[in-house]
Amino acid sequence: MASLTPRIEQVIHALQCLPGVGRKTATRMTLFLLQGHRDDAAHIATSIEEALATVTSCAKCHNLSDAKVCDICSNPKRANGQLCVVETAADLVAIEETVTYQGRYFVLHGLLSPIDGIGPDELNLGTFLPCVRDSGIREVIVALNATVEGDATTHFISELLEGSDVALTQLAHGIPVGGELGYVNSRTIAQAFQRRVKLDA
Repeated sequence: MASLTPRIEQVIHALQCLPGVGRKTATRMTLFLLQGHRDDAAHIATSIEEALATVTSCAKCHNLSDAKVCDICSNPKRANGQLCVVETAADLVAIEETVTYQGRYFVLHGLLSPIDGIGPDELNLGTFLPCVRDSGIREVIVALNATVEGDATTHFISELLEGSDVALTQLAHGIPVGGELGYVNSRTIAQAFQRRVKLDA
């Protein structure tokens, strides 16, 4: 677009790395910040720069953290013997917002995908068993997406725990509350049948 300078184009291009942000949205954001909201733009830039310099990976669970060990891992009240395995830090945040889970986490930062060259070494699975052993974990809860990659990762984790006294559970998958069968895909319906529960008479 000839009406925009190379520096503005650079910002637009940079913003398009964000999920769900295309060219049009990135252009709108850029022009908004540069046309009278420069203090906000400077604040965003400073916050990102400081975060890049200080935010690291928790030594225990691999969640994003300002310290070597995150607040969840360092909280003795969260040491209840449960460990929830999630794909990303965003998944951890989603679970935390439910205020129903009070255990600890293990963040993989990806899923097994041989086609994409992602194996156990590319994830954090090398530290998984030591984490389970050293934290006195009695139950591992797998909270991964119901995809081929998620299922493969779940299977790999089950093999790692084979022969141990640790219980392995998985979040329920199936028809969502309020969902109608006519609008649910066949894979979800199949999972709902496979994981059906008994009702008390």
